[in-house]
Amino acid sequence: MLPETMQTVEMKEPGKADVLIIGARPLPEPKAGEVLIKVHTAGVNGPDLVQRRGHYPPPKGASDLLGLEVSGEVASLGEGVTGWAMGDTICGLTNGGGYAEYVAVDATHCLPIPEGVNMQDAAGLCETYFTVWSNLFYQQKLPENGVLLVHGGAGGIGSTAIQLGRATGLRVLTTCAEGDADYVTGLGAERAIDFKTEDFVPIVREAGGADLILDIIGGDYVARNIKAASPDARIVQLAFNGGSKVEIDLMPVMLKRLVYTGSTLRSRPDAFKSAVATDLLAHVWPLFADGTLRPHTHKVFSFEEAAQAHAMMESATHCGKILLTPA
Repeated sequence: MLPETMQTVEMKEPGKADVLIIGARPLPEPKAGEVLIKVHTAGVNGPDLVQRRGHYPPPKGASDLLGLEVSGEVASLGEGVTGWAMGDTICGLTNGGGYAEYVAVDATHCLPIPEGVNMQDAAGLCETYFTVWSNLFYQQKLPENGVLLVHGGAGGIGSTAIQLGRATGLRVLTTCAEGDADYVTGLGAERAIDFKTEDFVPIVREAGGADLILDIIGGDYVARNIKAASPDARIVQLAFNGGSKVEIDLMPVMLKRLVYTGSTLRSRPDAFKSAVATDLLAHVWPLFADGTLRPHTHKVFSFEEAAQAHAMMESATHCGKILLTPA
C-alpha cells in the first residue's frame, strides 16, 4: 500500500544552494500513459541549478520540483500503460519532480536499467544520455574517423559525450581542468586540453579541425569554436555557463558551411523523447553490458544534503555525476 505523503526537496525561493530544504507533499497520481516510480536515486543536473536560481521555469503542467532523472521501482501504472509491470526496476527522464520519494513519469520516457549497471548509478544516465545522443548522434551521419571536441569533459554531459564519441568511432578531444586529465583520457579522450593554460583552437586545428563540437560554455568559446571547426562541421550549444551574449564574425560560418545549433531537452515534444528512448534502448543500452559504456558517479548525497550537492556541482570539482537519494 502506498503512503499518502512523500518527502521532497523544496525551494524556499529562487537563490543560492541554501534555499533547498526538506518538504512533504501528497503522492502524485500517474495520468494515462504514466508510471509512478518509487525513487531510489535522483540525478543532479545543470538545469536543476538554473531552475533553482529562478531562470528555468518548468513547462506547463510539469512539477515545480527539481529533478530531471531518477531510478527506482514501478509503484503504480496509469491507464493504458503497456510494457511495464509493478515492481519493475527502471530509470526515467522526468519533466521535473525527481527530487521526491515518488514521481510520475511518461512510461515511454523510461528505460530498463542496463545490464551491468546498479540501480543507484542508473539514476545518472537518462538526462545526459538523452541529451547527448539526441543532439550529437540521433539521426546524424558521422564523419568517418572524425574529430569530436567536447568542452567540460569531466562533467556529466562531457563524460557521456566522450564515451559515446569513442563508441561511435570518433576521435575525441576535450577541455577540462588539469587535475581531470587522467579521468577524461581514461574515458577515451585522445587529448585533454587544460582550459586554464592551453588554447584549444590551435590544438584542435593541428588535429585536423573538429567535425563536431559540443559546448556548454558559450562566451568567448563561441568564436573560438568557429575557428576550431573543420569545413562542414556541426557545433552544438547545450548551455552558456560563460554567457550567451557574444559578438562574433559570422563570415567563417558561411565560408566553412558550418551548422551552429542548440537545444534544451525539457521543452522537446514528448514524442521526440519517446523516439530517443527507443533509439537508446536499441543502440546504446547494449553497450553497457559489454563494458563499452560505464556509469560514472562522483558522489551520492541524501535529500537533506541537496544544498551541498548543488554547491559541489557549482564548484565544478566533480568528475561524472552527482546523485541524491531519499533518507
